[in-house]
Amino acid sequence: MTVGVPRTRVHQSDQGVERDPGAPGSRPLRIGLHDFSGHPFQVQLSRRLASRGHEVIHWHCPAFLTGKGALNLAEADPRTLQIEPIELERGFSKYSIRRRIQNARAYGGAIAAAVARSAPDVVISSNNPLLSQQTLLRSCERLGIPFVFWQQDIYSVAMTRIATARYPLVGTWIGRYFSHLEAAMLRRSDAVVPISDDFLPALRAWGVQADRITVIENWAPIEELPTAPRDNPWAREHGLVDRQVILYSGTLGLKHNPSMLAELANRYRNTDVVVVVISEGLGADFMRRAVRERDLDNLIVLPFQPFDALPLVFGSADILVAILEADAGIYSVPSKVLSYHCAGRAILAAVPESNLAARIVERVGSGIVADPTSLTSVVTAAGDLLGDRAMRDGAGVRAREYAEEAFDIEKITDRFERIITRVTSAPATRTQSA
Repeated sequence: MTVGVPRTRVHQSDQGVERDPGAPGSRPLRIGLHDFSGHPFQVQLSRRLASRGHEVIHWHCPAFLTGKGALNLAEADPRTLQIEPIELERGFSKYSIRRRIQNARAYGGAIAAAVARSAPDVVISSNNPLLSQQTLLRSCERLGIPFVFWQQDIYSVAMTRIATARYPLVGTWIGRYFSHLEAAMLRRSDAVVPISDDFLPALRAWGVQADRITVIENWAPIEELPTAPRDNPWAREHGLVDRQVILYSGTLGLKHNPSMLAELANRYRNTDVVVVVISEGLGADFMRRAVRERDLDNLIVLPFQPFDALPLVFGSADILVAILEADAGIYSVPSKVLSYHCAGRAILAAVPESNLAARIVERVGSGIVADPTSLTSVVTAAGDLLGDRAMRDGAGVRAREYAEEAFDIEKITDRFERIITRVTSAPATRTQSA
């Protein structure tokens, strides 16, 4: 585990930053930003906060299999930034409930210990499993460190669905326990940052104080995801230049339906259309079996690609696909859709219409939203996009325009700084758990 650097305060002038003393975050702070998943936009926020003179420690879990952001320090990074992986002895299990609980408790102890060593002025935690989050929050309470719950999902909803499906006799009780746990942690947090207005009714029902809630929608690091031509080195390496490409990149887990991608490949066998799936884990294993068992020579399955290769990866596609099961509801917003917008490619979003990602695609006109329960709907949407170059190009242009307008990291960082300033300036008034 990386050892923290000494606590030294750095003035804005050291970074060449001159700002109004009344601007958000004008007092340099030591900020701990924890993103369990290691996604791209959270570490971008850490970099931007560090560039403003704050000391930032960015923690993540490398054992968790998903697409990662730029998690290695670069020469251009401010010296006030640390990136510290929180290692587990064994890989994090997504699919065994018993092992997942064990991993979550072990990870919670490890991240809590890292916070105790670093002694930040504030902790922001994102994507953390609930049991890990519980341990971390308790540690921050003991140490008197303000805690910001960056809410990427309403986790107990998904956990209830899984538990009741697997354990009919006790699943409802398990779901109630995790719902109570999540609600209590949200009430105890000094600030809550949900990623969608859709979360607000649940937060109100759980008694979270309205003045502690700030909705900040997710984004993608657009400066790190420039557009790329279809004919590029990555496309050539994988034989994609002269083919029409439907590409999916991201986790294929319990909230997704990998069979839909296999069916797309089957629909377009013996054509110039190829389906490329970039993922790891059980979903990727399912796809590889489909290639063998169904002889789908137009289905290519690859592991997660390095973050700096993503512009070329996305640029290789004609259509970028997002999938979310209908019963995942409105509380899980696939962040890959935001990265896709940076690529300037048409998006096929097989997600519920009520989901924020679907609403963005429809509002912006960056692609087509298809019914995730209907293979016919998905195949029809793919056919419409593949058959109409002007439609695809127009959707791609609108996608990039949306990203350039919405993903302003300076404005986003201002909003987080205001939250940080508020919670580090105000006396602690947490509501303790039952």
